[in-house]
Amino acid sequence: MIAILLLAFVLLAAIAVTVAIRARNMQYWLWGYLTRRAPPKVEGPVHVLFCFVDHFEPNWGRVDMDTQRRRVDRWCDEYRAMASRHRDADGRVPQHSFFYPEEEYVEEHLDKIAALCADGYGEIEIHLHHDNDTPENFLATMDRFNRLLHEKHGALPRDPVTGQLRFAFIHGNWCLDNSRADRRWCGIDNELILLRELGCYADFTLPSAPSDTQTRMSNAIYYATDDPHKCKSHDTGVPMRVGGKPSGDLLIIQGVLGLNWKNRRFGIVPRIENSDIRRGCPPTPSRVDQWVRTGVHVEGRPEWVFIKIHTHGTQEGDMDTLLGKPVDDMHAYLESAYNDGKRHVLHYVTAREMYNIAKAAEAGMTGDPGAYRDFELARPHGIEVELSNTAVVL
Repeated sequence: MIAILLLAFVLLAAIAVTVAIRARNMQYWLWGYLTRRAPPKVEGPVHVLFCFVDHFEPNWGRVDMDTQRRRVDRWCDEYRAMASRHRDADGRVPQHSFFYPEEEYVEEHLDKIAALCADGYGEIEIHLHHDNDTPENFLATMDRFNRLLHEKHGALPRDPVTGQLRFAFIHGNWCLDNSRADRRWCGIDNELILLRELGCYADFTLPSAPSDTQTRMSNAIYYATDDPHKCKSHDTGVPMRVGGKPSGDLLIIQGVLGLNWKNRRFGIVPRIENSDIRRGCPPTPSRVDQWVRTGVHVEGRPEWVFIKIHTHGTQEGDMDTLLGKPVDDMHAYLESAYNDGKRHVLHYVTAREMYNIAKAAEAGMTGDPGAYRDFELARPHGIEVELSNTAVVL
């Protein structure tokens, strides 16, 4: 009788665990996470490369123009004030990568963000929400937006060899390469190929858990090869490695994904650590420690740790966190715990700079990764505007 009760208990527990896993779509990535090898031990200092990417949507919730302006103005004022209080090992303030959605383009919003970036607080990249799209429309839309951002707002670098505009990308609703199970919010199965043709140097969408768009591959920097007849081709790929060569169609740079045992529901079930920053999941010191400890890196260069966190920066419920004490404290903790110059060296980087440093690692570069911020793609030079018949470079 006892054996039967024990068996029943085990079966019920197994069912409960399975239900919990599927309720949060963890079946897509949990096994790979649990079987992932720990990062190699490092001799000497660990360089922490910290990148904050933002799904920056002034029109979130389809609000009126006055509300949009207040959101953008608050970022331009309060982010500048908060970031100015902090410095990394290179003397640079925190860098914010504004992934601006094409479908929400407003010239005055981009002018303000471009001015903030010109003052050294970040860079502008590309975000897109679309649904039931076609390759032809996607190419035309993205090409038009690329040129608009570059010509009007001084964003996006040019390839030094081909002259093509290059950009980083975040897919709206997490649905890169039609990866949602119901095929909504994209529509294109060859999106990785199209992004490569357009000049995308890396995708920064992931992690997307608990969405069903999350890939099996996690905590990785890797090349994905597109199958134009299949969705979610970036589910797996070839890890970027020292001495390797680019392969596939698109480089995927992921943020940390895992289980946070220090923040548990009901004191039992660990929450998902998905690198998201907002009011409900503030950037506590224990989370920062987990990001560093996870050790996302280019294979063969474990002493360069890549941390990519994300947010949706214009949502009022989260702006007190993002522009106030929680993120202010996060930077203070990074600078006190991970910037002593002996065990850790902190570098604040944009998405473009993170890509450049990854490419430098792939090429076999060593030493201080801060020296490789412009390794392949230089910072956009800005645009010239006429002020009282005098050309001024922003």
